[in-house]
Amino acid sequence: MGKNFTIFGDPVEHSISPKMHTFAIEGLKLDAVYTKTLLQEACKLRDEFINNFDGANVTVPHKEAAYQMCDEVRGIAKEIKAVNTLINENGNMIGYNTDAPGFLKSIKSFGKINNVLILGAGGTAKALAVIFQQNNIDITILNRSKNRLDFFTNLGIKTFSWDDFELASYDLVVNTTSAGLQDEQLPVNKDTMNAIFEKSKFAVDVIYNKKTPFLKLATKLGIPNKDGADMLLYQGVLAFDLFYDHTFEVNKITKYMKQSF
Repeated sequence: MGKNFTIFGDPVEHSISPKMHTFAIEGLKLDAVYTKTLLQEACKLRDEFINNFDGANVTVPHKEAAYQMCDEVRGIAKEIKAVNTLINENGNMIGYNTDAPGFLKSIKSFGKINNVLILGAGGTAKALAVIFQQNNIDITILNRSKNRLDFFTNLGIKTFSWDDFELASYDLVVNTTSAGLQDEQLPVNKDTMNAIFEKSKFAVDVIYNKKTPFLKLATKLGIPNKDGADMLLYQGVLAFDLFYDHTFEVNKITKYMKQSF
């Protein structure tokens, strides 16, 4: 009996997760299928998953809802309070978060990072903040408004809104907002973005397969940068490893998934 996997999201059409996982499934000669599931109502996630799938990934805007619905949450997802990987364990929905360790692996090429400025305060920002904190990296959050900052202040993280931002120097600045995904917007106004880049060594946009205005400006100012493709790759590898309960070598999964890009 073959295994059935999917990715839940809204929108989900743009996701390349099915392509990545299919390359790994075919490379390892497994009997499995990985599809996309457009899910507009988060309340239907649990039933849809338990009744139809062995494992799944979860993308925006359902990561926090998925966390709430799990029978059990394991690992770093407990602190993040957001889940991007689901396992069907005998009819129980088990949740993990591979976004955070995936991102950490993706920035290894930058060398030692001591402090980070994160733009945005959504699920991805929470994931990164938790894993940075666990690795003793100093974090600052900059969000448009104050209304989503409680999660971070409760962790003792420095937070600013656009109105009260105090500029410092950063090893890394990360855009976790959707600015530039379907428009030509910067995550903050151009003057502020210029000032931030002047005091930053590296830049990452979690959006992938698009040279966003954020990355274009970083390139123009000579800041080494990358998009979210490596994060996507490594979170996918870690999710696949969980789907198959650590049966295969991670290097092999990575090799096959890389071919999908």
